[in-house]
Amino acid sequence: MALAQTPDLNTLIPQGGSSAAARIIQMVALLTILSVAPGILIMVTSFTRFIIALSFVRSGLGLQSTPANLVLISLALFMTFYVMAPTFDRAWQDGIAPLMDNKIDEKAALPKIVEPFRQFMLKQVRDKDLRLFEDLAPPDLKPPPTTKTGPAPEVEIRILVPAFMISELRRGFEMGFLIALPFLVIDIVVSTLTMSMGMMMLPPSVISLPIKVMFFVLVDGWNMLIGSLVRSYN
Repeated sequence: MALAQTPDLNTLIPQGGSSAAARIIQMVALLTILSVAPGILIMVTSFTRFIIALSFVRSGLGLQSTPANLVLISLALFMTFYVMAPTFDRAWQDGIAPLMDNKIDEKAALPKIVEPFRQFMLKQVRDKDLRLFEDLAPPDLKPPPTTKTGPAPEVEIRILVPAFMISELRRGFEMGFLIALPFLVIDIVVSTLTMSMGMMMLPPSVISLPIKVMFFVLVDGWNMLIGSLVRSYN
């Protein structure tokens, strides 16, 4: 007889709460967000700029797998946590913590969680990129004209996120160019010397690789690079 009973899902929901169907939809939405969390981390934080710059360092040195991808990604990840700590703290204190304490519901918590990330992106995005996506937006989705110095609520998150991403890509490649330039000069000098000495069969990379590594170590390259990347967000 017990196995024949059909439980009512609504009895599992506290009185005054949402219906069972609404709770199921909320759980599915939560699991979806958690599954795409790495993508969200890349889209709305400083991770993109960091990993691009670190990749240029490895390419400029001419090293194929040193440091390993795991090392570079871990370093970029912890640097992201360091730079984004104030933003994460605000999102936790204003939105997540009150939601977990049942002081506010999900509808009220979501804007409070998103707002710190919106303000962070507004400080870093370029006006040109914002105008690009505002112009590309469909007429029914176009917000009022905005700039990065305007009020944060006026900027649609659907416009702000892609504009912020291409701004980060641009700055990452700008820093990558400045990183790769000294290594390129070393490669050119070594190639010229080997050609002038008649060593045609000796690959210039055999000589330039230890020189570039020694140069990067002597100038304390990691300290300079990480410091510059973090200061770029001040």
